[in-house]
Amino acid sequence: MEIMEKAPAKINLGLDVLKKREEDGYHELEMVMASVDLADKLLIKEIPQNQIVVRTNATFLPVDEKNNVYQALSLVKEKYGITKGVSVDIKKNVPVAAGLGGGSSDAAAALRGINRLWKLGLTKKELCEIGFEVGTDVPYCVHGTTAFVTGRGEFVEELPPMPQCWVILVKPQFSVSTKKIFANLKMEGMEHPDIDKLRESIVEQDYEKMVAYVGNAMEKATMERRPIVRDIKDRMIKYGADAALMSGSGPTVFGLCQNYSRAKRIYNGLRGFCKEVHIVRTIK
Repeated sequence: MEIMEKAPAKINLGLDVLKKREEDGYHELEMVMASVDLADKLLIKEIPQNQIVVRTNATFLPVDEKNNVYQALSLVKEKYGITKGVSVDIKKNVPVAAGLGGGSSDAAAALRGINRLWKLGLTKKELCEIGFEVGTDVPYCVHGTTAFVTGRGEFVEELPPMPQCWVILVKPQFSVSTKKIFANLKMEGMEHPDIDKLRESIVEQDYEKMVAYVGNAMEKATMERRPIVRDIKDRMIKYGADAALMSGSGPTVFGLCQNYSRAKRIYNGLRGFCKEVHIVRTIK
């Protein structure tokens, strides 16, 4: 038996950094996240040997204990005393280290898939608890819908799907270390988006209000290190995006459009500027 799971990319419609926690040095966050239909695909199969085998078409990714999928499956085997083996083939479509949660979404997809394959009967809450040990975005990715996320990422409240629109994703030819961005983050002078108004707009299914309140408190820190992120955002607005924002800690910038012809114009205008450009839909 084999299980196929999709691992969609996520975007941060809103990301606010509330404070740095004294007890552990991590930052307290408030986020509104949504998934888009650019996705990795995982093929999960049981194998006779008691081991975890991960393969991927992205040759630069680790396939051992450093891989998020490997870690997630290892935790399941250890937690539930499972001596069966499993192989996972990952077809990567989501850009890596891009602020789109690709590795976290892969881990979440592996957890959902192994739950089905081995008929473990685990709830979303239990899958999220295991996933949080792998990465802070994994609990959200287990849900994979529009959601309000708090804490370090462990608390996920599902929202109605964001108003449907076209999403243009643009990733520059470099990656950003989330750890380094957080390590150099300065709370003073930070611009804080209105997450409450953003949540309201999604509950009300008000697209115009939503694009007015998208915001990312980490943009400034990443843009100071990588000014091209600001250039991409400015170009998106110039070409007609209803809103443009960096996702996560970057460097990917996304633009939102209700009109397909305008989204296509933005897509075409940025393809010559960056190699990795995608035009996708939001997930209902």
